[in-house]
Amino acid sequence: MKNYLFGACLLLIAGKAAAQQQPQFSQYGLNGMALNPAYAGIKGYGEITGIGRSQYIGYNATFDDGGSPNTASLTVSLPIPVLAGGVGIGVYRDQIAQITTTNVQLSYSRHLQLGEGKLGLGVQGIFNNIYEGGYRANDPGDDSVPNNGSDRKFDAGAGLWYEAPKFYVGLSTNNLLRSTYKFNSQAGPISGASARYLTENHAYLTGGYNIDLTSSVVLTPTAIVKVVLPGEFGDDGKFSTRNASYELGARATFDDRFWGGLGYRSEDAFTVLGGLSFAKDNAFRLGLAYDVIAFGQDAKASSSFEIMLGYRLPKPGLRIRPAIRTPRYSF
Repeated sequence: MKNYLFGACLLLIAGKAAAQQQPQFSQYGLNGMALNPAYAGIKGYGEITGIGRSQYIGYNATFDDGGSPNTASLTVSLPIPVLAGGVGIGVYRDQIAQITTTNVQLSYSRHLQLGEGKLGLGVQGIFNNIYEGGYRANDPGDDSVPNNGSDRKFDAGAGLWYEAPKFYVGLSTNNLLRSTYKFNSQAGPISGASARYLTENHAYLTGGYNIDLTSSVVLTPTAIVKVVLPGEFGDDGKFSTRNASYELGARATFDDRFWGGLGYRSEDAFTVLGGLSFAKDNAFRLGLAYDVIAFGQDAKASSSFEIMLGYRLPKPGLRIRPAIRTPRYSF
């Protein structure tokens, strides 16, 4: 019944066998902290990034109060030299029809110098609170249909991130514990039945490369592969590519201040994105993304919209200026 309910929403982004459980962002290339705990502090400066996304705007064909996903996310990435790495904090609230997820993440990344870049080894603690609203069951009293209940669990994630002057690449996975959430059931308290929701493992592989077209224009192709990994580790078909989706894109940055780009999400949409940096040292950045739904239009609304606001903290510096040595008094 659970898979049927998700299928009714037609929010399948990771193949035919698994539904959307994790929020997705068109501006993934500008917010690595939302994807990978190893990203924490890897840039050498702090970052605060907020994103609001409305997916399939106006979709309301299935539920009384609409079914389109809406997500608000806030991430913080900080280098902590005394810890030989960095820490990250992430909070998001994701609503898909009758399912509302509040997620809090605390990450630590150990940084190692490797070649011209840094390798981050990240671990992550996750807290999830999931609320299931009311559904209209096909069969009254179906004990697999939730009825206004919530549950909360702890989970974990891990990742690798390599950051070099010209490129980056990251690999991560979350929901390592595959926690099961239980909710009130339409069958009622008399039967003692409860509806269940299982958070599957998700994996992300992402990367980008900076190409200097001119002294003032940089082209950055980006890509991300997202895989839902149903079942326990060791099960046959755990790593099947049938539950994979991908995104490809490229953005051009002008004078390190303005950017614009295009993207493609497999079997879903084409994306137009743009933005600018402003204020002292271009510390603030504002980005917009608009998705034009090109596939499955009969089952989705025609567009999605996303807005991002970020702030880059100054790099940590020495509080005491180093002494200036002079040979004048060296004899």
